[in-house]
Amino acid sequence: MSGGQRGFWDVQERLRELSAQGDPLEKLAATVDFEMFRADLDAAFGPRDRAKGGRPCFDPVLKFRMLVLQAMHGLSLAQTEYLVADRLSWMRFCRLGPGDAVPDANTLWDFREALIAAGALDALFARLDRAITEAGYLPMAGQIVDATLVAAPRQRNTEAEKARIKAGEKATDIWSDKPAKARQKDTDARWTVKFSKAKPTAEGKPQVDIAVPAFGYKSHISIDRQHGVIRRGKTTDAAAHDGARLREGLIDPNNTAADVWADTAYRSAENERYLAGIGKVSRIHRRKPPGRPMPRRTAQANAAKSAVRARVEHPFAHQKGVMGLVIRTIGIARARATVTLANMAYNMKRWCWLDRRGLPA
Repeated sequence: MSGGQRGFWDVQERLRELSAQGDPLEKLAATVDFEMFRADLDAAFGPRDRAKGGRPCFDPVLKFRMLVLQAMHGLSLAQTEYLVADRLSWMRFCRLGPGDAVPDANTLWDFREALIAAGALDALFARLDRAITEAGYLPMAGQIVDATLVAAPRQRNTEAEKARIKAGEKATDIWSDKPAKARQKDTDARWTVKFSKAKPTAEGKPQVDIAVPAFGYKSHISIDRQHGVIRRGKTTDAAAHDGARLREGLIDPNNTAADVWADTAYRSAENERYLAGIGKVSRIHRRKPPGRPMPRRTAQANAAKSAVRARVEHPFAHQKGVMGLVIRTIGIARARATVTLANMAYNMKRWCWLDRRGLPA
């Protein structure tokens, strides 16, 4: 009753109502057993010296659950702390009660920094991928490779500062007399130009490519065609060329089919030799011959490839739309952690969707 005395079972009753309405986090927790990450998390931090005393540490699995929530909703660490303390469904997902302490933003920051320093995120990603495979969703029917830009806070630097950044100097060297400023300067992110086609004019004039400047990083992924799960990932600065990343671990050797789809950015003699050398079949789009119209047969083949390749756009659209993926941190190491956590969060949601749909494994 509004304004009345709070009952002893009010919280449980509200949680039952949330379950009846289909709480997505409850379904996620039922699908993904977060305890499977405990061994990798414990290995990253090592045994705690209890002789030093002090307050007991928060459970690492609890903090990892909170990082997953952050990645799923594009939040800051402070927002994540607040919402876990505020929302009953988020509390339940984190295995907390209304009276339990919630790790604060600084604790989550230190936890994420420790994961980065230990190189544990790749192991956690691989563990999730094994769990999805063991659930019956084998990587099969080929794989699709693509990349997308991920925005980062734009930098305002002078021409001299830009030249020093391009020369490989660190922020602490460039702004040695201003340490506070140096901490806010990202010398790993890069500017690049993304070309997009404008809409045709009312007069029927042809479309013209428009150059759109972008600053930040680039997420490179490979998904399996059958289930749409991200199997491999890599993070670079925004200026890195897509095609060269194909030979840097993006191809999943466990995929049972040999076909590899990608757009024209990945078409090169080196990539064709590489794919042939590892027993893969190239389904990469072919470019239009310079100064000549594209042969009809090539255009038809590209159209058939596009029908398959377009599936890789779904993870990017979901991450940048629903999940609000952006880079809020400074440096390539933290950007890589953000993208890896976003890839893991997407795979968890995809796993839930596959189970709900009852797709054949």
